[in-house]
Amino acid sequence: MSAEFVLKTIKEKQIEWVDFRFVDLSGRAHHITLPAKEVDEDTFINGVAFDGSSIPGFRGIEESDMVMMPDHGSVFVDPFTAHPTLNVFCDIYTPDGERYERDPRSVAVRAEEYLKQSGVGTAAFFAPESEFFIFDDVRFESGMNKTFYSVDSEEAIWNTGRAEEGGNLGYKVPVKGGYVPVAPTDKQQDIRSEMCRLLEEAGLRVERHHHEVATSGQAEINFRFDTLLKTADNLMVYKYIVHNTAAQFGKTATFMPKPLFGDNGSGMHVHQSIFNGDTPLFYDKGAYANLSETALHYIGGILYHAPAIIAFTNPSTNSFKRLVPGFEAPVNLVFSKGNRSAAVRIPVAAVTPKGCRIEFRTPDSTANPYLAFSAMLMAGLDGIKNKIDPMKLGYGPFDKNIYELSDEEKAGIRSVPGSLDEALDALAADSEFLTAGGVFTKAFIENFIELKRAEARAVAVRVHPYEFGLYYDL
Repeated sequence: MSAEFVLKTIKEKQIEWVDFRFVDLSGRAHHITLPAKEVDEDTFINGVAFDGSSIPGFRGIEESDMVMMPDHGSVFVDPFTAHPTLNVFCDIYTPDGERYERDPRSVAVRAEEYLKQSGVGTAAFFAPESEFFIFDDVRFESGMNKTFYSVDSEEAIWNTGRAEEGGNLGYKVPVKGGYVPVAPTDKQQDIRSEMCRLLEEAGLRVERHHHEVATSGQAEINFRFDTLLKTADNLMVYKYIVHNTAAQFGKTATFMPKPLFGDNGSGMHVHQSIFNGDTPLFYDKGAYANLSETALHYIGGILYHAPAIIAFTNPSTNSFKRLVPGFEAPVNLVFSKGNRSAAVRIPVAAVTPKGCRIEFRTPDSTANPYLAFSAMLMAGLDGIKNKIDPMKLGYGPFDKNIYELSDEEKAGIRSVPGSLDEALDALAADSEFLTAGGVFTKAFIENFIELKRAEARAVAVRVHPYEFGLYYDL
């Protein structure tokens, strides 16, 4: 796709506005909109200027001028605007014409380039299973003298006794009882189908959708795998469409990992594989789970470096409310075929050579996809480079339910970090594999750690409502 094609699209679809977007370090999208008549070939050469000092973790006010350079291969028509609008993802450059080192999208570009230069393969493919909740109401406040949150859903089990106009209609979703029920228990079929329709209009290939395990409207939509950069772009489109479709239905959607206490959280299981041209590199028929030596070493790299990469794949304090045993949370740093209690699972049902892949189950959707996918790829490539054998290191395979093992059997199993601070400590201690080929820079990692430390401190110093029950009468 070329700039000429984009300009032709603007004309053919009678586009009135062009929306230029970039993504910050936390994974939030930002945008500036230009009249379509002001967009020409020069726009794709000179870019669109913006103030980098207003974006957390970017630039100081003394060097704030930055430029969005449109990627004409990443456009889609916005399905929500009243005036026809074309959305374009952008890379970030300095005024001197250099790629901005802290641009998450540029990290993904460098990761793909490093894969090719490594000689291992030509492309890495990713497919995230990003779960989310759809609520009818969300309220929260954090002040000097008051802190609370409240979410509600017509599906929620706590509403079995609520009096509604016309009577309570029942069919609530039990705790851990929401996996693929039919209507009327599943009340979100139409909203998910509409999300899928809009995703396909935006260019994503939807594979399926369904209700997930938790009460109160947990959902999942799966879309087709693609290359690292393209999949990260697609995930940004996915979240945008989920959020805005929910709003059109008078509801609200969140990808927060653990908005409910006592039920399953929302994860982002990430399927991944490497190809060399058209040849899949993870398949070896007859080996354990049909995994090649390359795939095993990739798994070894993921599990060995997991405490560090979790700083990118689970980068919120809320992430670690999900990463606790007992809720199908993948806290055990081992691998297994088909076993959902392991951090790395190898799908084995109806898998072809090209479909052979590994699934890292620990991540969640508070991750910036450009950084998370790049960190996973770099860990896997380090495993291949250094022939990290997960079997020799005691990472499995574990084909038992790990939660049912005795304490003695569990003693040798490594677990994920217990907090965001622990994950950031691990990243600070183990980051050399990320800086190979200049994919991540030391300065980038230090800046990211500083940004996330500030978030962890902000949460840690605030009074928690549960503390009143524990300590108020002492």
